[in-house]
Amino acid sequence: MTDVLFRTQGRAGYITLDRPRALNSLTHAMVLRIDEALTEWEHDPAVETVVVTGAGERGLCAGGDIRAIHDDARDGDGTASAAFWRDEYHLNARIARYPKPYVAVMDGIVMGGGVGISAHGSVRIVTERSRVAMPETGIGFVPDVGGTYLLALAPGELGTHLALTGAPVGATDALLCGLADHYVPSAALRSFVDDLADLPVREALARHVTQEPAGEPAGRREWIDACFSADTVEGIVQRLLAHGDAAAKEAAETLLAKSPTALKVTLAALRRARRLGPLERVLDQEYRVSCATLTAPDLVEGIRAQVIDKDRSPRWSPGTLAEVTDADVERFFTPLGERELGLATGSDTLEEVVW
Repeated sequence: MTDVLFRTQGRAGYITLDRPRALNSLTHAMVLRIDEALTEWEHDPAVETVVVTGAGERGLCAGGDIRAIHDDARDGDGTASAAFWRDEYHLNARIARYPKPYVAVMDGIVMGGGVGISAHGSVRIVTERSRVAMPETGIGFVPDVGGTYLLALAPGELGTHLALTGAPVGATDALLCGLADHYVPSAALRSFVDDLADLPVREALARHVTQEPAGEPAGRREWIDACFSADTVEGIVQRLLAHGDAAAKEAAETLLAKSPTALKVTLAALRRARRLGPLERVLDQEYRVSCATLTAPDLVEGIRAQVIDKDRSPRWSPGTLAEVTDADVERFFTPLGERELGLATGSDTLEEVVW
């Protein structure tokens, strides 16, 4: 039982994440099975399009199985989590380079690992129910699965805002930020998905794509760009508090509730991602950071507070932004030697990037 379903119909291969009670959260076995299916269909001329959906009514995918990561970091040696991330990030890179149309239906909740299996696709569909987010700083983690790559490409400082606050965006702002391509009303999804079995993707899109509704962050660009362009998290918080806009103050309060370490590492990762170039380099960096979180206290504590005990009162260590030093942040980017992810090759390796 791998909690993911596969079928072919007409010209399409369909992948359905099938853990609705867990909001289709990804397990290691699911990642491996999806990769196997992509290999099979890549070499099958009868399959011209790959379509990814989630079972149930709540969303495509809420992310990775963070309960398993919590247990591995707390009670194990982190090997299982590192192995999961290695295969997951390889899958993310593969999706981005897949030679056939890869249609991701990003209906409902799409977070963390769910972004990784959808937002790197060539055709990304959102609906009025879509809520797309990278909420990792709230559990003492850092945006991964190529999230820092995607958010670094967003206009202005919208990506910085989403990465640090973990705020979800709807269809319009997902489109604006480059996390999605087309809007299809949820009522039309079944017909759209069915049409992909018989029609080329372009024709199916022409039948069902409509104008998206208005969004929110797009209307807040002035203070988002002004405040989140600061060089430090402390500077961002100061600008937000001084701005005067009620939404800016709310964003500051949101940041102050997140893991101070995760916030500083996220900002550093995002700024570095802007200079790294290809997705593969950024995934190599994210793998270093993710592995480092396994030996830091905030990941276990954050998952405990938000998911295990659900007391929503994490005790971060260090507890304030001022206590997190530059050296603390730099530790998360330390090369892993033989354990590197190694997606970038030759002259494109991460080690050769000069900051």
